[in-house]
Amino acid sequence: MVIHMANLFITIKQASKILGVSPLTLRNWDNNGKLKAHRHPMNNYRVYKIEDLETVIRDIEAGTGRRISTKKEIKKLIVKHLRDDE
Repeated sequence: MVIHMANLFITIKQASKILGVSPLTLRNWDNNGKLKAHRHPMNNYRVYKIEDLETVIRDIEAGTGRRISTKKEIKKLIVKHLRDDE
C-alpha cells in the first residue's frame, strides 16, 4: 500500500506541536491567510496537510540556509517568516 503525503491531514493540536506554536496562533494564521487550514468533512474542525507544514519548514530553511534542529528555532523562524509576508 502506498500512502501519499499530500493526502495526509493532521489535527490543529498535532500541527501546533510540530511547528512549536499554539493552536490559537494557527487559527490566527488561518484567518489571516498565512497558513490555510482545511475543514474536516464530518465535524468542520480545522485540519492541516502535512505537505503544507513541510512547505513552510522548507521555505524557512531555504531562507536561513541551514537545517532547523530545535522546536524553539522553528517557532522563531516561522513567526518571522509569516510576519515578513505582511
